[in-house]
Amino acid sequence: MLDDLPPLDLTPEDWAATPPRVQAAFRQLLALLAEIPALQARVADLEARLNQTSRNSSKPPSSDPPSAPPPPAKTPRGKPKAKGAQPGHPDQQRELLPEAEVDQVVPVHPTCCPHCHDMLPATLPPVCLPDRQQVWKLPEVRPLVIEYQYLTVCCPGCGSLATGTRPVDVPPGAFCPRVVALIALLHGRYRISDRELVALLQMVWQLPISVGSVAHLQQVASAALAPAHVEVQQAVEQADHANADETSWREGPRKPWLWVAVTAVATLFMLQYGRGKRELRALLGATFAGLVTSDRLSAYNSLDPRRRQLCWAHLVRNLRGRAEAVGRWQAAATALLWLAEEVLVIWVSFRDGQLDRATMQGMIQAIQQAMWEIVVVQQHEPHTLGSLCTDLVPRWDALWTFIQVEGVEPTNNAAERALRPAVLWRKGCYGTQSAGGSRFVERMLTVSATCQQHDRPLLPYLVDAITAYWAGSPAPKLLPSGTP
Repeated sequence: MLDDLPPLDLTPEDWAATPPRVQAAFRQLLALLAEIPALQARVADLEARLNQTSRNSSKPPSSDPPSAPPPPAKTPRGKPKAKGAQPGHPDQQRELLPEAEVDQVVPVHPTCCPHCHDMLPATLPPVCLPDRQQVWKLPEVRPLVIEYQYLTVCCPGCGSLATGTRPVDVPPGAFCPRVVALIALLHGRYRISDRELVALLQMVWQLPISVGSVAHLQQVASAALAPAHVEVQQAVEQADHANADETSWREGPRKPWLWVAVTAVATLFMLQYGRGKRELRALLGATFAGLVTSDRLSAYNSLDPRRRQLCWAHLVRNLRGRAEAVGRWQAAATALLWLAEEVLVIWVSFRDGQLDRATMQGMIQAIQQAMWEIVVVQQHEPHTLGSLCTDLVPRWDALWTFIQVEGVEPTNNAAERALRPAVLWRKGCYGTQSAGGSRFVERMLTVSATCQQHDRPLLPYLVDAITAYWAGSPAPKLLPSGTP
């Protein structure tokens, strides 16, 4: 093409008179100039990545450098409040137990009159109801050690030796189901490391136990919780809606991903060696036909956009990152960011009961049209905002599922909240060292989160599950009766 047109304002005669070496150099210059827009877009993209923080991307707050700007102060709403209890607010005191439920009542008689200072005999009857103070004391815990002696006798009939066998309610090792459940609770729910757990058990409960025994008993608890994990998998597969997310994990030298699916009745965790659609299918189940709320990870693109809800919190962070990056796209990114934040404001008003669904739909419809006009234009632009818009266009309907479907929220906060304890566990204990440890993690997280959903005490369930496992009995049901 350059051979047919003279460059700049040169006449064909001047161009023809130009030495060939100069023409070749000029062509190279034009080729370099043509690459400048693409290079500018690449530099802008790299600068945007370099400036990413938890405010403008999906990176966690723990990854923010010291130079990261602080989060913006929230705009106070309503009348400013002083710290602490407000005037007229009733005191929050612990309710006293009925006298019949306390372990000991200690009457305290006055010994001296505060006015005349005469000594008062202890036999004087009270003239009104006493002031009551209940003190909760923790007794010193000493383990109860039971020795089972399996006697061997000689049969008087045939002369053979017979030895007593272990009763069904006696554990196979040195520790009862409650000890195993306590170990699983402290490590799996409260994230105490194995070595710290050994010190705690010895100091508080006076249990002589080793790190190896703690690790072994965690595997016992893991095996006992396997049926509950399967039960939750089946419940997730039958759910009509799930929030899904994933985070990195460590398993010795391997780096699996910890997946989570949160439904209305259960929360499922799975450690898998991948972050693709195969792992997503394993998480949700082969027959799952419900809606999925998630971020824009490519693995979720295997789902029909009509069965998805994209997370608006992720979108807002991505738009904020592009609006803070210097470039010609800033105006469009800022406009999209403002519109996206308005969507969340309207949603919060609907969630709090200030708007009905029809009003919310009408308010968001205008925003939806305005965003679409910007996205359609920007998707063809060769810069960072264009890549975001190119990703949004084929999944545009998945942004607005929450407007029509009851029970679907515009953010993936449910899955992100479920992952927070797991992230703290990973950081404190540095992941796991074996596949068996990973099974304990996913099962313990699943049971803990699901019990919390139903306000069910975790420790009693663990005790029941371990007791049933050792007795060879069916595992206790984790989900309430009637759960699909």
